[in-house]
Amino acid sequence: MALKQKTILVTGGAGFVGTHLCRRLLKEGHAVISLDNYFTGSLDNHIAGVDYREGHTKDIEKHIPETPDIIYHLGEYSRVEQSVFESDVVHDLNVVGTTAVLEFWRARKCKLVYAGSSTKFGDGGLARETTPYASSKAANTVRVKECGERYGLPHAITYFYNVFGPGERAGIYGTVIENFKQMYLRGAPLTVVSPGMQVRNFTHVNDIVEGLIVVGEKGMGDEFGLGNEQALSILDIAHLFGADIIMMPERPGNRMQSALDTTKSRALGWEAKRSVSEYIREFLGTNARGAVLERRALVFSTTFHPVAGPAEDALYDLMIAMPDVQFDVVTTVFSKDSMSATSPVPNANVYRVGNGRLSDKYLLPILGYRVARALHRKHQYLFAWALLASYAALAGVFLKRTTGLPLLITLADQDLRRLSWGKRKLLSWVLSGTDQVYGGDALQEKQVAALSSRVNLRRSMGDGDAFANAIRFAYSGFIRERLKVKL
Repeated sequence: MALKQKTILVTGGAGFVGTHLCRRLLKEGHAVISLDNYFTGSLDNHIAGVDYREGHTKDIEKHIPETPDIIYHLGEYSRVEQSVFESDVVHDLNVVGTTAVLEFWRARKCKLVYAGSSTKFGDGGLARETTPYASSKAANTVRVKECGERYGLPHAITYFYNVFGPGERAGIYGTVIENFKQMYLRGAPLTVVSPGMQVRNFTHVNDIVEGLIVVGEKGMGDEFGLGNEQALSILDIAHLFGADIIMMPERPGNRMQSALDTTKSRALGWEAKRSVSEYIREFLGTNARGAVLERRALVFSTTFHPVAGPAEDALYDLMIAMPDVQFDVVTTVFSKDSMSATSPVPNANVYRVGNGRLSDKYLLPILGYRVARALHRKHQYLFAWALLASYAALAGVFLKRTTGLPLLITLADQDLRRLSWGKRKLLSWVLSGTDQVYGGDALQEKQVAALSSRVNLRRSMGDGDAFANAIRFAYSGFIRERLKVKL
């Protein structure tokens, strides 16, 4: 039985799940309002007939003067492992934003359906404290329950389990299934985080929407699990694609399993009907694998072994952890100690320029660019990577401008606070000319944004998105460990 015609607010309505939910609610004749800040939502997801309003949930009172019958609160930060590097963003969206939504709910006295996270139940409940995302989502379920019970407000808390289906995101905020699909299409190997036996309950987005509809209509209270009972490991999923696999280093917050309880959802008549295995088979049946690409990354670094700091040492850690990937490192001689230095690991191919002086770094933008251009003619790289926003990164920008090869810059321990006017102008040009920039912490990311005048530090790298993100993520873990040792 369909819901009565109502005014329904969907926060995050231009996102993956939100778009499917808005479409379904609109089809049933409801007046649907979407509030989305487009952090991960997209204008491409807009559906004719839905009232879209752009804004942060912390400003919900300003954007939504109406009193809706139901609020579906989906508009929060929703990536587990990435949240380790963006705790300030998680706080802004999941704490500040949700606090305002709860106040709005209390004032309007309507029903709230909250999209909780299955990470709350991961590894016997231990996973809820391992990442900013997991802890904030677990805390919010408590806040929703307390607010509802204290003020006698109707509410229901649902828990999503690894949603997949049409419209998934790829890249840094992407889902496992969509990232694998993109790697498959581009001919890149599939990157699987070790140990690969992490078990997930992959659930089709249409099943999630069916669950949200029925819970919105009849559900009250907590613990409405929305997940497919079939559990598969990440390696199981990768093998279904039949492509090459590269094992990545373990990541913080990467839980091994999540307990699934659908008792209360089933009592309302809901059950998951679509399998991820069939979804992948349908995808493979209509999409050809891209030409197989080399397992090779092009790296720019001002210095390299034996002259190294935390950034270069973390690259060394990454190379050791990924023996099946070839790293072509364009760097300088820089020091007499490097004149006869050999590669520290078998899978690193080091190309040095200069004469063994500190001034070699000034030659790198030109000589390094020439070396990289020659390498680019020989190999099919998905992306280029500069360890710091330095002279090496300048060579990377030149390569990007002449070849179109996407460029990633990681900043690690780089100090951006005390720079001369000239260096600030040069750094601004370098940062503005790259595709993705990652700071070592929240403060550094803000400094980068100010220097580069960029609203979005991470544009799509196209073909290189999924694979570059997997490597960058692993590297970030190593650099954090190196910086701990340094401190």
